[in-house]
Amino acid sequence: MKTEECLIKLPGITFTSSLNGAATNATVEDGRITLASDARRDNFCDPDGKLSNNTAPLLLAEADNGQPFTLTARVTPTFLEIYDAGALYIYVKADLWLKMAMEMDERHTTRMVTVRTIGTSDDNNHDVVDAKSVHMKISSDTKTVGFYYSLDTQSWQLIRLFKNDYPASIWVGISTQCPLGEGTSAVFEELSLTNESISDFRLGI
Repeated sequence: MKTEECLIKLPGITFTSSLNGAATNATVEDGRITLASDARRDNFCDPDGKLSNNTAPLLLAEADNGQPFTLTARVTPTFLEIYDAGALYIYVKADLWLKMAMEMDERHTTRMVTVRTIGTSDDNNHDVVDAKSVHMKISSDTKTVGFYYSLDTQSWQLIRLFKNDYPASIWVGISTQCPLGEGTSAVFEELSLTNESISDFRLGI
């Protein structure tokens, strides 16, 4: 992955690192950011190595993993081809990261997807989401990390929960991917990175 410094300020978050040309593919307007992906960009470390691809653009903000944090955003992907997606990330390095995405699957159904990469990637397809946009949340109390989504920010659905055994300094951020198509984009609104965690890791509130 090619990493560059950047400075992209939004009301709730400031991105200071750009991977794979993300900063040049980002447009900021009225507090929201549109992040474009070029053709055949993805982040996935296939267990057999055949489909590995670490080229998706990521915009990242540094987070102190010794303190609680919560990252939230309203994500609206443009779905043109299978596996197009807009995503939130926890990122450490090229083979150590986590992704939560609203993605188009092989049946052209849009659903929540999570990927946890430790050397190689797993791949988990979750609930079907018929809405155009989805609210996503990643929260840590320093010991536990939870991934959630919501259609109204009132009721949150847990889709993944696991131990926080990541380094003291990590990155969190946003990405768009287009593994098979000729390019796409996703809009990220209501972005927020706070130094607080949720209080109920089952309900996501």
